[in-house]
Amino acid sequence: MDLPTRLAQRFRSTRTWIALGVLAPFGMLALSGMMLLDLRSDAWDKAEQTSKNLLQVIESDIARNVEIIDLSLQAVVDNLKAPGVAQAAPELRQLVLFDRATTARDLGVLLVLDEGGDIVAEAAAWPPRKGNYADREYYQVHRDRAGLGLHVGRPVVSRLTGERMMNFSRRIDKPDGSFGGVVVGTIKLAYFNRLFERLGLGQGGAINLYRADGTRIMRHPFVDADIGANIADAPTFRRFVGAPSGAFTGTSVRDGVERYYAFTRVGDLPLVLNVALATDDIEAGWRAKAVVVGAVLLLLCGLTATLSLLFGRELRRRAAMQAELARLSVTDALTGLANRRRFDEVFETAWASARRTGKPLSLLMVDADHFKRLNDRYGHAVGDAVLRGLAGCLAASVHRPDDLVARVGGEEFVLLLPDTDEDGAARVAAKVHEAVASLSVAAAGIGPGAVTVSVGLASGAGRGGAEAGALYQAADAALYAAKDGGRNQTRCAPAADDGGRPAALRLVHA
Repeated sequence: MDLPTRLAQRFRSTRTWIALGVLAPFGMLALSGMMLLDLRSDAWDKAEQTSKNLLQVIESDIARNVEIIDLSLQAVVDNLKAPGVAQAAPELRQLVLFDRATTARDLGVLLVLDEGGDIVAEAAAWPPRKGNYADREYYQVHRDRAGLGLHVGRPVVSRLTGERMMNFSRRIDKPDGSFGGVVVGTIKLAYFNRLFERLGLGQGGAINLYRADGTRIMRHPFVDADIGANIADAPTFRRFVGAPSGAFTGTSVRDGVERYYAFTRVGDLPLVLNVALATDDIEAGWRAKAVVVGAVLLLLCGLTATLSLLFGRELRRRAAMQAELARLSVTDALTGLANRRRFDEVFETAWASARRTGKPLSLLMVDADHFKRLNDRYGHAVGDAVLRGLAGCLAASVHRPDDLVARVGGEEFVLLLPDTDEDGAARVAAKVHEAVASLSVAAAGIGPGAVTVSVGLASGAGRGGAEAGALYQAADAALYAAKDGGRNQTRCAPAADDGGRPAALRLVHA
């Protein structure tokens, strides 16, 4: 059978269409699942791009403002070295020192400290306010290290204004290179807060600015206790300082929220900036769509699969009914054996096979002895019980799947034995007599040996001009010979000649 034919038969099968009806929803679910995964990937791609854009905007703004402050600091340092500045009147010296100093809303103070840490000049006031800053980190760092350049300090509370500040400082050297003081400028932390809070990052999002040593300078959303905290030992921060920029998903040591972190260094400064989007916020929109789409698909697919299964069950029920009707049409209702119709179908097929292959085919015709007398004496109910008992005895006498036991008349039975010669059939007949000899009907007081049968045996191979009817007639004639010979015996019909006429019958079992 070629492939197109097999496929055509397969697609004509009800079972195939039921299977397709059940599997199709799963295919729809798989396809929808892939689409939802693509949507999830799109949500993450959008979050990554958003984080990069925010980082770029924030980093540029911070770097520009720090650069402005640093230019002001360098200008003060350069002006201090100008000839005559040290000898100029105090008011004039202030004008010279801070002539290039910038002023802006978020800039704090700009101070010049001498080698002892005292304020000697202030950009925003004359005379300068009094104060000593020798205890500040930035003063001590510059005092102890020459050539440090711009120093980014920890966030502090200004002693002059009371506001939180972030300080930037440069060392002032005397002509001989020794420590001559510090110029320090500050930027208000409120600047970072206003810059960060303009950006919508979702409920769980956060923006952080750190020093390279792990000190948190600012966080949005703002919590006062977070400012100045050090997270240098946190796994997330170690990844921040492990590369100039990058992104990863991790869990915050502060609140335990899983976030997508995008981070970068702020220019050449020892500052680390990160934008953190909560993974729940990233996937919130996708989850809402996934729930709706998934619920609808599950409902539709479940309905489709259920209808397919119900349809399949109905088809199976009808097929079972048809099979049962077909079985009943070829089954004897009383004994459960094959009926005459079934026997005729199988007999014709078996005879044609015997003629084609030359293998022997045997037939046993079995009739209950004196059954009418037994039926009249005990009644039809007992007679039916005897027939059912005989059916069981006959069925127990054969074991091969191709052997057939059928009831072809009132008390007449037939055993069709393919690929069985006369000797084999005779052995089966002997088993029949042995099995029937043990039959009893206790309810009617019929004991073993009370019921006997007569058997007619005929064998043939379908050669010559013989037909199936000749074998049947030969077995029937042998049956009547067994009855005429005294019953409870088996008579064998010899092979018919080419004209189909049986020869003399002989006794096989008595």
